[in-house]
Amino acid sequence: MQQLMSIMAFYRSYVLWSFLINIAITIFNPNIFAAIVTKLLLTFFLWYLVNETSAKRKLVFYKNLGISTLKLFSVLFFVDILITITFLLLIKEFI
Repeated sequence: MQQLMSIMAFYRSYVLWSFLINIAITIFNPNIFAAIVTKLLLTFFLWYLVNETSAKRKLVFYKNLGISTLKLFSVLFFVDILITITFLLLIKEFI
């Protein structure tokens, strides 16, 4: 449970960007499959960005907690997909 809360603390810094991307996906193509592919590509980009910049120091904290980089970004992706699918389904109901 502590690891999940730590991962959610990492996700908190990216939740605003994720929400803005959800809005953009809704405007351009509210297809769930396209949203999943887009979020997957953006998660790979985020992983690359964190690994290649000075933000890599943030990962040391998570490694000390026993959370690997793969686990961190895969849980981040699945939480983000859950939020995105919920958001798209709610928007589709009202539009």
